[in-house]
Amino acid sequence: MNRLFYPAIFHKEDGGFWISFPDFPECFSDGDDMQQAYENAVDALGLAVTSRQKEKEVIPDPTDISELKVDDGFLVVIEFDLFAYLKKHSSKAVKKTLTIPEWLNESATAMGLNFSQVLQEALMQKVQMK
Repeated sequence: MNRLFYPAIFHKEDGGFWISFPDFPECFSDGDDMQQAYENAVDALGLAVTSRQKEKEVIPDPTDISELKVDDGFLVVIEFDLFAYLKKHSSKAVKKTLTIPEWLNESATAMGLNFSQVLQEALMQKVQMK
């Protein structure tokens, strides 16, 4: 689950738009123009998805746009990159203590490897962020 595509309903109002998400009833956004509305919708969707993840709640599958009836607005599919959002909003470094074999520590130290960088690269590869 890296790139997600969710339908949003853009509602025109005086001075801009307000946005709702059929799959996330708790999620709303707005914007003064189309670009700002779209960018704010991406951020609002990110907050909704990551909040549900933290609370261990279900992340719904996107509703098929052919199943949506829109009376007072128009449909826009919002592209959301979960890992890019997490990198932007949750990149605070955290300290981790780990244990490795002595021989591996000595070999890596002799090579001048940066343990934090190597661990980050390996973890990103494992969770398919790269």
